[in-house]
Amino acid sequence: MRKTYFVLLAILLSCQTNDKNEIANPSEYLGQIKTELKKEWPKNSTINLVFHGHSVPAGYFKTPIVKTLESYPFLVLKELKAIYPYAVINIINTSIGGENSISGEKRFESEVLTHKPDVLFIDYALNDRSIGLDKSYGAWSSMITKALKEDIKIILLTPSPDQRVHILEPNNELEQHAEQIKRLSKEKGIGLIDSYELFKNKLVLGDSISIYMSQVNHPNKKGHQLITNEIIKYFK
Repeated sequence: MRKTYFVLLAILLSCQTNDKNEIANPSEYLGQIKTELKKEWPKNSTINLVFHGHSVPAGYFKTPIVKTLESYPFLVLKELKAIYPYAVINIINTSIGGENSISGEKRFESEVLTHKPDVLFIDYALNDRSIGLDKSYGAWSSMITKALKEDIKIILLTPSPDQRVHILEPNNELEQHAEQIKRLSKEKGIGLIDSYELFKNKLVLGDSISIYMSQVNHPNKKGHQLITNEIIKYFK
């Protein structure tokens, strides 16, 4: 009887361990990637970071101006090179201004997976308001499932601000998408950058959202740096 009890307990603990249902730990999630980034030539290999989304990761500031080198994908590259001087890192930006996740999902295999990402970032929530939560969930889930089948590490991003939406208003449309993205991260056990919460906290602390924005719905370099700082935590 005692032996049976311990067998059952072991099974239960095993089930709990395998049940993801939590956001990936930033200090552990990219462990294998970080090991590769530390290697020197000729033992190192190229690491591909793919950023898939809309105008924000594409680098749009005050439309139609695109400040590629001040957007978070390239700020991430700059900071990673300071941390990992021996690493060969490709930043591959498949983002398209004005696009939502349905369109992004349609070209996911041909234009994203073809680059063989080591780490994939998905940032579509600002534009997904036009398609609603259900369709957005379906498109994000499809992309995540396809990437996980290829053993790709995935980090999702909640929306950065749109100043036409009051970020402190409970259950506003951006917050609804942010909560859905957090739920997806938990369900799949993958990474999360909670951009929405970063900017919300700045407002709570007394900052104006406008000092982080280049126009109503696009962050400036200071706003992109906020997002960058969180991304870098996964690589330290």
